[in-house]
Amino acid sequence: MAIKEFQSKKAWAGVFDIPVPDRIPRPRTMGWTMVIDKGLGLSQTRDLMATAADYIDIVKLTFGTSAFFDYHLLKGKLKIITQAGVYCMPGGTFQEVCVWQSTYDKYLERAQELGFNALEISDGTIEMDERTRKGVITKAVKAGFLVITEVGKKDPKEALTMKTMAEEADSDLSLGAFMVLVEAREAGKGVGIYDAAGVPKEEDIEELLQGVKDPTRLMWEAPLTSQQKYLILKFGTNVNLGNVAPEDILALEALRCGLRGDTLKKAWKANRDYKRPEGQ
Repeated sequence: MAIKEFQSKKAWAGVFDIPVPDRIPRPRTMGWTMVIDKGLGLSQTRDLMATAADYIDIVKLTFGTSAFFDYHLLKGKLKIITQAGVYCMPGGTFQEVCVWQSTYDKYLERAQELGFNALEISDGTIEMDERTRKGVITKAVKAGFLVITEVGKKDPKEALTMKTMAEEADSDLSLGAFMVLVEAREAGKGVGIYDAAGVPKEEDIEELLQGVKDPTRLMWEAPLTSQQKYLILKFGTNVNLGNVAPEDILALEALRCGLRGDTLKKAWKANRDYKRPEGQ
């Protein structure tokens, strides 16, 4: 399954122009979409890549789910994903277990052997002191993985301040991390920048933005459509979004490109007199 298979002419090409034209195509350094995969099989993975690979930048085999795959089945699944030009990484929880049990070096070796080309580094559940966190990130970068770190805690009782999260994010990026995830778990409620109902807390977001040197390197976990809408309207079509369900990828891309009501209305109001050039 080659990358070119996913770059064919689109079904409605030539009929209309995308309402939000500044969506950056893959490969890109911003505007990433991270899919959360809880255990798709080979056929489902092939279907996902055939349908939506152009709009996916990275797939996370979330939690420790990949531990339950047969060795050769997992290698086959990763081959399908990476040959479509998409990155794939195990969930950070898996990495935390290996740090806790002092098997992190073996974890890196096996991840390479299986075909992962990216890693998530987090301490959302366990405690890692600054030296350990830096060492874990540095080893992953030196091993050649695309490294995406995560800031924040999964337990609301252990929530970090936005200032601490910003400092941690800047430190991770200085060590070679490609992007930094803002923790929200798979539910998107009561953690990080979201309140118990999943509503974004604007004051916290602004405080985090003010503390980070390059906010474009943040990836916001946003599993709920309302959260995706909020972040796209706030930051624009090329905001980095994570923890998106496989079945929501095309709906999210439509939202990014002005092909859903909320973002279409904004695009239409901004350019009501637009007419598609003749001959296109």
